[in-house]
Amino acid sequence: MPNKITQLFNIKHPIIQAGMIWNSGWRLASAASNSGILGLIGAGSMYPDVLREHIQKCKKATDKPFGVNVPMLYPNIEEIMTIIVEEGIKIVFTSAGNPKTWTKWLQDKGITVVHVVSSVKFALKAQDAGVDAIVAEGFEAGGHNGRDETTTLTLIPIVKEQIQIPLIAAGGIATGKAMLACMVLGADGVQVGSRFVASTESSAHQDFKQVVVDAKEGDTQLTLKELAPVRLIKNKFYQQVQDLYKTGPTPEQLKKLLGRARAKRGMFEGDLEDGELEIGQIAGLIHDIKPVADIVKEIVEEFEMAKQNVANT
Repeated sequence: MPNKITQLFNIKHPIIQAGMIWNSGWRLASAASNSGILGLIGAGSMYPDVLREHIQKCKKATDKPFGVNVPMLYPNIEEIMTIIVEEGIKIVFTSAGNPKTWTKWLQDKGITVVHVVSSVKFALKAQDAGVDAIVAEGFEAGGHNGRDETTTLTLIPIVKEQIQIPLIAAGGIATGKAMLACMVLGADGVQVGSRFVASTESSAHQDFKQVVVDAKEGDTQLTLKELAPVRLIKNKFYQQVQDLYKTGPTPEQLKKLLGRARAKRGMFEGDLEDGELEIGQIAGLIHDIKPVADIVKEIVEEFEMAKQNVANT
């Protein structure tokens, strides 16, 4: 299904596998790219030398395009960007920061730059910064999210109305029907995160993957908005956060409770009680763990069938 996104990234289907911390290592990214979509390595949970290792392994595992997702609040950001250039990466998704900081620097080195936003305001800033495309991520998404709580169904057409560059929808997309809906609303492609967490190739702990599969509607909640909004599965740690909120905590008290490496403990090490378990609302519609190739095939086939069904009504 050739369009702006498939042409921009030289991929078969306009689908991006999100670069999620503790989930998106080289195995997931290479499997995604080999399936005809764009795979992304999630640099947010990697030290520079670890990122280099994942990039090199990904290059050996696929000859298809893949990219790196870089949260710009990363403490070693200069070293990360240097590694990306040295390793010949041609696609970078940036998030959590000002797109003007790195966009031109990367583009001058022949790199396509996409920025992730959660509002029209930041979409326009990203466009002004000269990015090649935008990911507009709705409130339903897992991991860190926007403070405005704008849903994908609302965000996509509002952003589409204001920008001229390619638009990728994210947040609550795990099926071909959802993909079609987003594209009808104006998206040129979609970014899928949570569905790929529950994949064979995801680097997440098996116990976390099973929690995602077992999750039902209402089992996640956006919280910690004073720090960086994050959608969590409700567990012991989540309840501790809610109990602390009853006391009217300061941001410092919230930071103290959060501590360090909480997300790693939950998603990567499988601590289901005291870990931070980040996932999107769409987890309630994820019922199995399967290879990436099967997930992509399922999404694409459902997309084509849904498109045909709509045309016939």
